[in-house]
Amino acid sequence: MTAKSPRDHFIAPHIALVLVQIMFGTWPIFGKLVLRSMSSTSLVGIRILGAAAVLTLLQRKLGKLPQLPKRVLAWLVLSSLLGVVLNQLLFVKGLSLTTAINATLLTTTIPVITLGVSLALGQDRPSVRHFLGIALAAAGVIYLVDPWRANFTAETTLGNVLILCSSLSYGAYIAVSRDLFRRYGALNVITWIFVVGAIVSLPISAYAWSSESLGTISASVWLIVPYIVLVPTVGAYYLNSWAITRVAPSVVAIYIYLQPLLAFGLAPLILGETWNSRTLVACALIFAGVAVVTIRSRSRAVEEVSEHPDAMAH
Repeated sequence: MTAKSPRDHFIAPHIALVLVQIMFGTWPIFGKLVLRSMSSTSLVGIRILGAAAVLTLLQRKLGKLPQLPKRVLAWLVLSSLLGVVLNQLLFVKGLSLTTAINATLLTTTIPVITLGVSLALGQDRPSVRHFLGIALAAAGVIYLVDPWRANFTAETTLGNVLILCSSLSYGAYIAVSRDLFRRYGALNVITWIFVVGAIVSLPISAYAWSSESLGTISASVWLIVPYIVLVPTVGAYYLNSWAITRVAPSVVAIYIYLQPLLAFGLAPLILGETWNSRTLVACALIFAGVAVVTIRSRSRAVEEVSEHPDAMAH
């Protein structure tokens, strides 16, 4: 078998990150359909427990689930709380209390938060390139959703705060979890993150399930649930964690800016809407921002693999 070139090893995580944004981008669409029939807490509980079960079964099919050293238990629990439990509960509840435009604008803070935490942990070096790329991509998202249509009123204040806290939680998760994924493997660690998340969220989820009439929910709604568990949860979280082991946290985070662009891109296919000049300008700004952050990381990744060819075997 022909060995993959350093260029192939650079391209793969970026393809994975684009797929992650497509998967995550479908979550609000299908999530809103299910939320018509159950509470946000019930749906998040099903999502976390379902993903934990699927990942555990997958890991056991490939072998047993390896134990992690006790010394990293605190980091594992922190990653699970930030990336799974708090992020999901806060985002879904916040979305129900604010507008989609507000949520989109507030999630533009995630790459900035990730960069700040990764700089504090020594995983990234501060550079003009990072801040320029984030500024360009954020400007594209803000221009796309038109901030003048945002509704920052007293009625949406709590929802806005919850979305902002969710962004803070997820941004910190990307940076905090990186060393765990690099040391102990993406599939192994993401499985344990969801197992811990399932244990932590079970009491809250069980209370929500007991207070709702889940048995009266239609079969068509229940058919959506496996998709939510498998695609924007298991698939997206695994690919995202795999990419974290290969590129800097700031690079992983800036791809989040593609999500609103992908949503607007799907609108003509699903809703019959058309693109306009605002969409095209936003597209140019977002891709320029992503390019500014990733081009330098590409050359650095190729150099590292060239200098350490054994790393390609992992």
